[in-house]
This record gives sequence, C-alpha cells and structure tokens, in this order.
Amino acid sequence: MTDFSKTIKLPSTKFSMKANLAETENNWIKFWKNNNLYKNLKEESNKFEKFILHDGPPYANGNLHMGHALNKILKDIVCRTKFQSSLDVNYIPGWDCHGLPIEWNIEEKFRKSGKKKNEIDLGVFRKECREFASSWVEKQKEQFSRLGIQSDWSTIYTTMTRSSEVSIVKELLKFLESGELYLGFKPVMWSVVEKTALAEAEVEYKEKISKSIFVKFPVQNISEDLSIIIWTTTPWTIPCNRAIAYSRQLKYKKILILNDYDQKNLKKNDKVIISENLIENFLLQHKVEKYKILEDVNEDELKNFICSHPLKKLGFNFEIRLFPSNHVTDETGSGFVHIAPNHGVEDFEVGLKFGLDNSETVDDGGLYSNNVPFFKGIHVYKADEEVIQQLNKSKNLLSDEDYNHSYPHSWRSKAPLIFRATSQWFISMEKNKLRDKAIQEINNVKWIPASSKNRILSMVKERPDWCVSRQRSWGVPITIFISKKSNQPLIDKEVNAKIISKLDELGIDAWFEKPNDFFLTNKYKSEDFIKVDSILDVWFDSGSSHVFVLKDQGLTKKADLYLEGSDQHRGWFQTSLLESCAIYKESPYKSVLTHGFVIDDKGRKMSKSLGNIILPSDIIKKYGADILRMWVASSNFTEDLKISFESLNRLSDSYRKIRNTLRFILGNMKDWDPREKVSHEGLPELEKYIRHKLYKTNNEVQKNYDEFNFHKTFQIILSFCSQDLSAFFFDIRKDSLYCDSINSISRRSCRTVLKDIFQCLITWLAPIIPFTTEEAFQSWKSEINKTEKISCHLLKFLDLPKIWIEKTLENDWEKVLEIRDAFSYSMEKHRQKKDIKSGLEVKVYIFSKEESYKKVSKNIDLAETLIVSEIEFVENKDKDFDVFPENEKLSIKIKKITGFKCPRCWKTFSSSITKETCYRCDEVINESN
Repeated sequence: MTDFSKTIKLPSTKFSMKANLAETENNWIKFWKNNNLYKNLKEESNKFEKFILHDGPPYANGNLHMGHALNKILKDIVCRTKFQSSLDVNYIPGWDCHGLPIEWNIEEKFRKSGKKKNEIDLGVFRKECREFASSWVEKQKEQFSRLGIQSDWSTIYTTMTRSSEVSIVKELLKFLESGELYLGFKPVMWSVVEKTALAEAEVEYKEKISKSIFVKFPVQNISEDLSIIIWTTTPWTIPCNRAIAYSRQLKYKKILILNDYDQKNLKKNDKVIISENLIENFLLQHKVEKYKILEDVNEDELKNFICSHPLKKLGFNFEIRLFPSNHVTDETGSGFVHIAPNHGVEDFEVGLKFGLDNSETVDDGGLYSNNVPFFKGIHVYKADEEVIQQLNKSKNLLSDEDYNHSYPHSWRSKAPLIFRATSQWFISMEKNKLRDKAIQEINNVKWIPASSKNRILSMVKERPDWCVSRQRSWGVPITIFISKKSNQPLIDKEVNAKIISKLDELGIDAWFEKPNDFFLTNKYKSEDFIKVDSILDVWFDSGSSHVFVLKDQGLTKKADLYLEGSDQHRGWFQTSLLESCAIYKESPYKSVLTHGFVIDDKGRKMSKSLGNIILPSDIIKKYGADILRMWVASSNFTEDLKISFESLNRLSDSYRKIRNTLRFILGNMKDWDPREKVSHEGLPELEKYIRHKLYKTNNEVQKNYDEFNFHKTFQIILSFCSQDLSAFFFDIRKDSLYCDSINSISRRSCRTVLKDIFQCLITWLAPIIPFTTEEAFQSWKSEINKTEKISCHLLKFLDLPKIWIEKTLENDWEKVLEIRDAFSYSMEKHRQKKDIKSGLEVKVYIFSKEESYKKVSKNIDLAETLIVSEIEFVENKDKDFDVFPENEKLSIKIKKITGFKCPRCWKTFSSSITKETCYRCDEVINESN
C-alpha cells in the first residue's frame, strides 16, 4: 500500500510546544537590551500624546514578594497597552529609600560589631544606610526586570538622590511659609519599639487581647464611703491619671451595696456612682445581687467631688477632679472615663481645657518616667499585671478580664502603639482649608473600583493633622530653626532660600554637619537658634514624588494614573493628595486604581509562621515569569488574590492552549507567499465568519484593556483561542491545510485569515505574556515574514477593516452552530457505545421543521463544518433520531457509511471509487508530481 504521509502538508515550525520558560526568558531579556528595545519604543512614541503612570515607590529593603510582583506586573500591562494604543508612556520606576527598616538593619550591623548606635558618627551611620538602600535598589531592579517589566532601568528615581531630597526640603519649607506646618505638643501614635511618632499612614489595626478593668476612685471630700467607677482597657495608664470625665448628656445614680463582695472589693454600705443606663450590666457583670438604687447625682455634685487616686498609698498624692467632656458615652463601662492627659487625644483636650498637669509620664522607649511614683522604669507593655495587682492591694480594683478589640499597631514593626503627648511637627488640615480642598479633589478623580472613593473620602474627612516629624536618623531632615527666645520656628524666605542653595550644593547631610551660621543669613545670630534634629515622615518623601519625578522634569500635567494596593488609601494616595492640594491646589492624579492583597488558597495572609509563602522567584524557577504574569492578568485584582501551586498548574494548562494556538498558526503558515492572499469578497463563508469574530474580539480586547479589566481580557482571549480557533476553525480547516492543493481557494483563504489571527493574537497577548509573544513573533519573522519589525513590542493594536463586520453571516452561523451542538450531542452517544470512531466515517441526517436550518446549508458546507463525510436534510424522522434536549427543534441521526475510505484524507464515501485515493486527493497528488 502506498505511503501517502509524504504528500500531506503537515505543520512545521521551530516554535516548540515545550516552552521551557524558566530558561528561555532570560534570552529575551538580553535580546531586548541588545536591541535597545525600550529606547526605540520611546523614540517611535514621542510624537504621540503622553500617558503618565507615576510609580509608587516600593521600599528598598529585601527581595521581592508577591505583592511587589502583582503591583509591577499590573503597571507593566497598563504601560504596554498604552504604548500599543499609540500613546507616549511616561513610566519611571522608583524606590523609597529612607526610614526605619533600613535604619534597623544598619543598627544591627553595628551591634554585631559591638557598637551601639549612639557611639557611631551620624555621618557614618547615614552613609551606611545610603549604601544599604542602593544595594537593594540594584537587586530589586534585576528582579523586576526578570518579571518582564518593560522600562529604562538606567532612568529611575529614588527618594535619596540629592535632587529628590532637596526637592522634598523645598516642599516642606513651602508648608512652613504658608503657615500650614506648625510645631505642636499633642498626643500622637507612638511606637516604643521604634522610639518615634507615627502618622496615620503607618498604623494598621489588628485584633489584640487587652485587660479591661473596673476601678474605684474614692471621693475624699465627703463623709460617706462613696466612689466613682471608671472602666478602661489600658490599665498601664492608671498611674498617669490626673482626672475623671463625665457627660452632661448622661444621667448618673448612686447605688448602695447591701452585702460584702470581698472578691470585688465592695463592702456593705459602700456607695458607687454609675451612669443609669449601665447599672444593670455593671451589677450583672460583678454578680452584685443585694443593692439599692438611690438618688440621682447632678452635675453640681460631680463638679464638686474631689477623689483620691486609686494608688494613693504608692505615692500618688494628688487630687482627682471631675470635668465634663463630649467624648464620654454610655455604650460600655460606667459612664465615666479616667483621664491621662498625655495618653489620649480626648484626654489631652480635657487636660488642656482644664489646666491639668501634663508632665512626661512615659519616655520614648515606653518606660515610666521619674514623675511616676513606684512604677518608674517599668515598661508599659509589662505594666498591666503590676498595676492590676497594686490596685487590688489598694482595694480599688473591682474586676479585670480579657478584652478582645481592634488596636493600633506599627505598620513596620507590627508592635502595638501607645498615645503619647510629645512635641512634633504637624501639617494642619484646617489651616488654608486643606481638608476641604482634598475632599473637593477626591470628587474630581476617577477611582477604580468606584467603591474605593468612599474609603479615601471617609479617611480624609476624619483624619487628624498630619504628624510629619520622626525622631530617627535616616531620612530627610526638617530644615527649620527654632528661636531660643520665643520657641517658635524661624520663617524667613531668604533663610529658606539659603538652606536650599547650600543643600543643593553639598547634599542633605550638610544640615547635620554644618553649623547654624552656614545656613542663617547675616541678620540672625547663630547662638539665638537651635537646628531641628528630627527627620521627615517617609510618607512626606513619597507624597512629594509627583514634584521631583514629574513637575521638576517639565511634566506639568497631572499623572494619568496612580496604581497601588488598597492600603495606599491611607498611605501614598492620601499623602500625595494632601501635599499636592496644599501646594498646587489640585490632586496630582486623574485616576487611581487599587488592587487587593495576595493570599493563599485558603484565604490566609502569607506568613513564615504559616509556612504558606510563595515567592515570585519560586514561580519563575518552576514555571517562568509568563505564567506568573498570566496569573496576575487572569485574576480579579480589585479583590484579594488567591494563589497556590495547584492554581498555577491549572493556569499552565491555559498557557499551553494559547501556545498551541500560536504554534498551529506558525506551523501552517510555512512558506507563506503574499500572493496567496484572497480578497475579503473571495473568502469562503467560514473565513468571513472568523474575520467577523476577530473584529468583534479585537474591539472587546482593546475596550477591556482600556478599562483595566485584565481578567476579562484574558478570558476573552483564552476563549477565542480554545473555542473559536482550536475547537472550531482549526479543527474544520485541518483537512484543507493538510490535504488540499496549495493553490486551492480553501487553503489560501484559511492561510489569509491565519495571518490576520496571528497579528491580532500577538498584540493582544504581548502585554500579558511578553516573553512567549516575542518568541512566537521571532519565529514568524524568521520563518514567514522577514520584513517585520525587530520586536513584537513595537507593534500597535490593529484597527481592523469595517468590511469584516458580517452581521447577517453571524446570524447564519448561529444556526450552523446550533446544528453543530445537536450533532455533537448525538455523536457523543455513539462514541460511548463505541460503534463509531470518527465523524469522517458517518453520514448525518438532520430533521427540523424550521426552514432556517436548511436555508443556511445552501451557502455553508455543513459536512465540512461538522467534519463528517456526508449530510442530508430529511422531511421525516424515525425512532433512530436523537432529539437535542437543549433545542428540540433539531433531531439528528448518525449512520456509519460502508464504502470507500480514502487512505490519505480518511474521508469515507458511499459511492464507489476506482482510484487509490478519493478524487480530491488524487488531483493534489498528481498536481504535485
């Protein structure tokens, strides 16, 4: 028997089905670098309108985690799609380089060598910090590049370059000159671990179990045994107490205790005062069964009470008075709030209003100061049990129990925070109506998703003044002088101009190294002033980045997009907004897009303790960066994103479908000659239909890219590859591609459209899987069209001809596909019976009373579409017909043909054929001979 395999035109391409991405991707990074791809891309785009994506700077400390990868890949997809949309993209990667984590690393380095921080010269220490940050910037640049992030890595920004630091100082001094920056003494969130104040953006709330206590404050200026009851969840603040607050809106009652309750330190005939609405809860909680509710206690009585401190026996020999305050409620507790003026915002305000002592009670490291009897030197973290014990000894503790609540923690150290009144620098939210301006601008910004607008609105409406000072060493200094005489900041534009000039000349470290007269003008005496030695909040650094990255480089328009994690509503989005609104009277961005956090497949946050951390480097080593990028693109990033190796394995299957689609096209376009091209009018109905689908899909892809719906974009592309192409068009046209004459209209038409498909697929997929598309494109360039551009990443999205829109044809094909679905249903039943192996050995009988099905068969070859040998519409049906359950208008009967089976194309013919092959195959063989 003749071997006909050599007469078949099988696909041939060097584009392998086995991707081996982990190894081959590095070759494409070198290819892009050697061919100056990004430079060429920028040069080709500089005539277009600008699109500015301003990069929120990651911290220059440590290897990349999944949050970094998610964020940068999303930004890269945006930038690539904007380039392909004929925009001139401005994207400069940045790094945040000041702050505590770097400082801690350097402290640890010196500690290992036996040196304490205070033994190290500040200049030496800051130099070490700068070098440490620089080393991590370089490492992270390489890691970002390995993700396929398209950028000029020689053009980056950091917050620690001289130009950045000087620009930050300029912005700070503008706040000083406008009066919005002020030196204030008030309670701030304080980290006793980091020994510095923190801003709202550096605080995160986590569940914490505290001790809640009910405490008696005995009234000492009356004859009866009467106590005010307070409730608090911070026992450590009791030694700092200076007063009690009550509400003018609440009704207070005396309660007479009629039994001894020794465990509660309540004796028979004791009287306590509690808010009327909380009496029942209090009595139940303390299991007081014998009592009598007495008369009301009015405000005049409350104001005249003088209490003793519950720890009086330990040396707390001062009077405790009662004062009205609006922050007191009857939601829980007793209706009274104990006041520690240095350790709460409302406490401080009460103390300020009524002249309470606010001497330091806790130092910067969290130890009670010398002003606190008995407890001095004890750390507040360790004080709760001791305070509770001493209160019990003093017979003033009623109860203590665990209390689970949301509590502020340091965003960086993860340690719980305290409120501590200190002298700090603040930016006022009310001066010059900064809050109002920020709220107005929030309403002018496009927030993606739209719900994120409400989040930042509520934060800005409720936020306190911005504390911008830090008591640390590694950061941009607060370049302000304080007058020794008035204790007020020196506000002089000439002095500020000189400071900026000197720092621009010598660098920011000069502020720490040079004497006062180096910066002051001649009209001031250096000995009359003190240089501020605090540094700036790093959020002020990054919040000013729109100035030194964009405005200072001549880009006067707002950034088109800020894109970060949802935590940046309280961080970079907000600080950038406040900085820009205060100085430039507008937001720095037009649109803000937020993404969720990466979690494991069980919905848990990734952590070392859980052992569920997956690193980008792990994924790249096992699968390649394109699979990681596909995971990003296929996920709904507006929510938290689950990841696991199981989900990546499933995604690898999707990748293979896409890769196989590209490979099929490349293999079947071998030896393409442009003269093969068939005009649109001359195409068969199938190819016209595929072009129609291509046109619609192209529009959908570009629309969803433009709207940042990447997961929807990916699903559209994947569905097009697997359903419309592999399972439909390719399946139908394999026969023509492999068995037809090279000059046949069917084969030429198919290849004409395959070219269209490839060009679309490459531009659709390039933003998501840039390595794979480059590999496929270079195969196309070397095997099919040597005149193509040097890289697929220089291509633009295609604007397809409107002539491809075939609405009537689409309606016809909807009918055809209904027939196809009915046939597949019936065919599957035969396959399960194992009486038929292939559609090419059957004849299909179709019964329907609806003429539209028969009508479409006049222009569309149904046998070819169903991939069967013969097809016939019948007027009647017998019991062998299968009614299609999903469309009962259609019934199908499949009958195996007994006849001639062509050994070349495998089609079966009921009519007798005398030749070795079917007539079509015989002609092709003779033609090639």
